[in-house]
Amino acid sequence: MNKPTLPIDQIEGFIFDLDGTLYLGEQALPGAVETISGLRRLGKQVLFVSNKPLYPRSNYAAKLSRLGIPASVEEVVTSASVLGYHLAHTAPRLRLYVIGEENLKTELGEHGLHVLNEFHDQSPFEVINPHGVDAVVVAFDRTFDYRKLNTAYQALVQGAAFFATNPDKTCPMPGGGIPDAGATLAALKHLTGREPDVLAGKPSQLMMQVAMDCLGLPPDRCIMIGDRLETDIRMGKEAGMYAALVLTGATPRSALKNVTPAPDWVLESIKDLGV
Repeated sequence: MNKPTLPIDQIEGFIFDLDGTLYLGEQALPGAVETISGLRRLGKQVLFVSNKPLYPRSNYAAKLSRLGIPASVEEVVTSASVLGYHLAHTAPRLRLYVIGEENLKTELGEHGLHVLNEFHDQSPFEVINPHGVDAVVVAFDRTFDYRKLNTAYQALVQGAAFFATNPDKTCPMPGGGIPDAGATLAALKHLTGREPDVLAGKPSQLMMQVAMDCLGLPPDRCIMIGDRLETDIRMGKEAGMYAALVLTGATPRSALKNVTPAPDWVLESIKDLGV
């Protein structure tokens, strides 16, 4: 896994993670603009996937375009859009308690799902009746507090279903990572002994199936490119795709020793894709 030489001619679909792969914060990473442009000139299909459920797909398409990577809404898949689509088709009547920010709640509501309001009528420290919560949804939430943790915990121990957008421990940002949904998931798993019934984002094959449907290609003609071994690389390899890890985000080279599944290639940055 030294200097990579990717079989570009054998790959038709290129699936890119966003944070830590194509950009950090409000800056495109070196080579990102040129790489995507080069792939499009070659007639390759490009798809952008993100576990971050903070904004609708249109926001990510607009951000990519603003950074010099023109993208349409149809080329973006997020953990929020996957979860909303899945629940709308499998459990549309559930009353959802969402640990997540307002944009996620709005997006779930746009799928016709019933999102409950916050419960501010009790102390955050009391054992509560979870007010008819059928399911708890855990996502990246920068407004997370003890009241939300307790409400979710009480609902889960009383039998509510358990859904999550993504398992990421941290979100890459300029200067370092910040806690992501995985931290909240870990707390609730520790408290309840339960695993999520549905995980929508990477490494879920639910997200991969949506990506494959968008591209209309078999997995062995596609590559997953991202900065996380436990999500991007795992999802790609388990789906039967090529997988390339970039070292510009969450994963240092030191983490590669004896890792399973291992990426097919390791790139210092996206510019090493060789397009």
